[in-house]
Formats: sequence, structure tokens, C-alpha cells
Amino acid sequence: MANTGQGIDQRYLTFRSEERLYALPAGQVAEVIRITSLARVPQAPKSLLGLANLRGVVMPVASVRALFGRDETASTSTSRLIVLDGAAPVAVAVDEVTALVTVAESEIRREDADLATLAGEELRGVFQSSGKIAKILDIHALLTRSFPQTEAKRTTVAVAAKVDGTRADIGRRRLLTFDVADQEYGLDLQAVQEIVPVPDHLTHLPGSDDVVLGVIPYRDTLLPLLSLRVLLGLPTASLARNKVVVARVGDSSVGLVADGTRSLITVDPDLVEKTPPILSARAGGETQIAEIYRASKTRLISILAPDRLFREDVMQSLTRTDRATESPIARVGETASRDLRFLAFKLNGDEFALPIEAVDEVARVPEQITRLPRTPKFLEGVVNLRGVVLPVIDQRRRFDMPTAENTAGRRLVVVRTEQHRAGLIVDSVTEVLRCSPDAIKAAPDLTGEAAGFVRSVINLEEVGRMLLLLDPSELLSRTERGLLESFSKTTSLNETGRPKR
Repeated sequence: MANTGQGIDQRYLTFRSEERLYALPAGQVAEVIRITSLARVPQAPKSLLGLANLRGVVMPVASVRALFGRDETASTSTSRLIVLDGAAPVAVAVDEVTALVTVAESEIRREDADLATLAGEELRGVFQSSGKIAKILDIHALLTRSFPQTEAKRTTVAVAAKVDGTRADIGRRRLLTFDVADQEYGLDLQAVQEIVPVPDHLTHLPGSDDVVLGVIPYRDTLLPLLSLRVLLGLPTASLARNKVVVARVGDSSVGLVADGTRSLITVDPDLVEKTPPILSARAGGETQIAEIYRASKTRLISILAPDRLFREDVMQSLTRTDRATESPIARVGETASRDLRFLAFKLNGDEFALPIEAVDEVARVPEQITRLPRTPKFLEGVVNLRGVVLPVIDQRRRFDMPTAENTAGRRLVVVRTEQHRAGLIVDSVTEVLRCSPDAIKAAPDLTGEAAGFVRSVINLEEVGRMLLLLDPSELLSRTERGLLESFSKTTSLNETGRPKR
């Protein structure tokens, strides 16, 4: 910086907010970027717009307007994010970045800061720029005022270890169920790697069996897509809105194309029966349906055996395909054993996730929910779930989100912790997601009240996707703890399904 004889010149980045001109010392600015997609954090301070991905790093984004206590507006083509320099990246959203200027210290009127300060502002001085007054913001004071310091964050390694540690609860048998030709089938969850949508374009293999719909790129390899309709001898149909259940068959990964996924349920072992002998009478004694689960009086789920789905010639065909494309199937299996799995769902357009080990089941929201008097607004009521009383929490209300206009796709996610079990109503369940522990990033400090239940962030940088990973124990024990503990001790259901105290 130049010496003018009257002090050292300083550089400032100027920007606009509500037509007012502000400035930040250039030394506090790491870079300026366009507005990017944000993962909004429920119940965060109003000033926090959300979390953004900055080259693999999870970065909180604050609104300068909201930091001042002013109303937020939609971003425009001139809106920008100013990334502040520091150990942990933080960005502030502004209406427009105008210039990088050099100002002599003698031109900065620090004594006028108090006179120029409007409500909500924190200033360190003013100077003239292009005939207008530029206010030098004390940005760190603004951030400290809006975002009280939270306790030290857990490291990413510790977070991943905690997520992985929930695998200890593997004694419960769970099924992922899906529809094929209006019939419900299931696979043991331990055989399912994840669920993905059918891509728009498939690479077809000439001369392949009819069951092979094609191959798609999948992580480090190619994934063969197989039609469950053909495998089960059912009529074929278009692939519109279908889902791919990525399953392990032996040492290979295959994509089983179903009409759609239905639910994730915990199995009562007393209601699982072997396939009746008359249904097992096939050539060679093989059967695709290993067991039948009596989920209710009117709901029977056919449990498929992955290793019995394919004829020997089809398996040989798949093996040849793997060799021809040099597909590193063994490497996929090794990677899958280290990956973590989560249930992904949506609320108010944003994506969230829960460790799959904490989810008992996923079901449609019951039509009848018994409401309880003098309970918080987020407690929708209770339901009788196979003879067990289950409190139901409206997760939109729990997160102070607006009421959903379209409730057709809502689902009930039954979550279990060491002390509690409750059903969470969410807008929709999107998939069973598998990712590497490296994709789990510690949530930044600037998450306000949400710091308790937002355990960390799943940052899928390669696809530009970010999900807030919720901590099940915190989610069900902060406000709800006393309520649920009292509820579990004093409430039961009689045979009519009505609560009694």
C-alpha cells in the first residue's frame, strides 16, 4: 500500500444494500462469488440464509440485510456473496458489489461513525467514494451479535465415527418394500445399498437377455439395470417415474428396477412365514420369494431372495458384461462396506437425512391421528401402530415451517433413539442414500438454535447437493424429552384406539 504522507492508503471493497453504499477492508475479503444454491437450516437465526458448498467446504451464508434487522428480498442477477477471510469461511450476501477502491487514511472519518450509524448497523468509519458516502462495516461485530458462539464443533472424523457407530443396532430386521405391477415386494435392508431414480438415458446391450434393460454409470463402475417385472414374470410397462433399488447379489452390484418404492419397515419375526410349499414348486426347487410377511390383516409382503432372482445363464451374462466393460465390481464391494447409509427426505423444498440405523420404518401418514389436549402444536397426536402407541410429530411445525399445501406425498418416518420412539411427518421420502464418510462435514458454528439437532452436513459436491444430517437423539429429546417420557409412562391405547390416561 502506498504512503501518501498523511497515512497509509487502504483498499476497500464497496457494495450496495438497499441502495446504501457500504465497504469492507479488502484484507477481510477472501473472494466474491455469485449466489449459489443454499441448504436452508430450520430454526436458524433469521440472518442465516443457509449453507453453501465452497469447493468442498460447508460455508454458512448470512444476509447483510437481515444482519441489519431489515427485510430480506429475493436475489437478482447482481447479487453476490462476499466470502470473508478467516480460518472458517463465512459469506455475506449483498445486493451488488460495486468497486475495489484505495482510500487514504486521512480521508476516512472515523469520528463520524456514530453520526452515520442507522438502526442495526455497526460502523468503523465513513469515506467518500464516487461522490457518495461509503460506510465501513464492522462485519465481525454484526456476525457476533446475530450468531452467539456455540460450543466447539465435533471434528468430521468424530461425526463420521458417531454415524458409523449406530451400526451396532443391527439386530432388528428391516425390509425395504416396493411396488411391482401393483403388488408389494420386499428386500432385507442389509442387501440394499441405495435407491436412485431411473436415469433419462440408458446404454442398451445388444443381444442381452430381456431382463437386462441396460447399464448406467454408477460411482466407480457400470451398473446393470434389471427389470423386476421380467424377473418375476409380470407384464412389462414403461419406465416413467420408476426407481432403481441398488442391491448386492453375491459379489456384484445390480440395479433392480421397480415401479416405485413404498416403505421401510421393521419386521416382527413372529409374522414372517416361509413360502408355502405349493408356491415353491419350481424346477430345481428354486423360488424367488423366500418368505411372506403378514404386515397386517390385508397387507402381505413377498420377501425376495436376491441370490435366487436370476437364472444361471443370466448371471453368466452379467459376468461377461462385467468383464467386457472391465467393470471393477470387486472394488465396488470394498467401497460399499465403508460407505454410510442415510434416509433422505424433504421438508419445505429442502433436503434432510437421518442415519438409516435410526429409522424403524417409513409408512404413509395414517388417516386417523388421535389428538391430545394441552400438548405443543407440533405434536400431531398419537396413532396405534400395530398395537403400540406412537406419538406423531409434524416436522414442519417442529421446524416452524409453513403448512404444506400438497399433502399427497407425505410420509411417516418412525425414528428410534435409546430413550424414545416417535413418528415424524415429512413432505416426502426421496431415497436411501449411500455416501463415503469423507462426504460428512461438520456443521458450521453459525447455525444458532439448530446447532443441536443438525449433526453435520452431507456434502455431495460432485452433484451439487447438500443435505442436513439430523441427530436423532437431539431431534427427539430437546423440547420433546419431558413430553415423550411423560407420555410413554401415562398413555396407552385401548382396543378402540382411543387414548386413556
